[in-house]
Amino acid sequence: MGTERIFLADEAATAALGAELAATLKPGALALLSGGLGAGKTALARAIVRTLVGDPGTDVPSPSFALVQPYDANGTPLLHADLYRLHDPYEIDELGLFDRPDAIVLVEWPERAPDLAQLATIAVTLTVPADGIGRVAEVTR
Repeated sequence: MGTERIFLADEAATAALGAELAATLKPGALALLSGGLGAGKTALARAIVRTLVGDPGTDVPSPSFALVQPYDANGTPLLHADLYRLHDPYEIDELGLFDRPDAIVLVEWPERAPDLAQLATIAVTLTVPADGIGRVAEVTR
């Protein structure tokens, strides 16, 4: 696996990265999205989901409270999860993220379930630069 560092100047750059990543996600893929609060995880996930479902107007709320938001990506199940509120890594089993081996799974806050890292197809870490302008994405494929 190699890591690429990408500067995202704005929402359009984030959406473009999301579209690029979405094109690489096949059934059974697991994408991990890490970063602090406000780093842009949900914005990136939103772009990935919209690309995979083929509708730029799809409502993609943060799954912070529901924990998992399901979508239909043209016949492929797509699950967008947020693990921020998990207290124990084993709680992830109750979410059903891996019940369908053909599902594409996007996970925000994967550090709450560290074992996910070994299963990841792609991992993205987002950070805010010191000057507060844009975002930096470290993409490991």
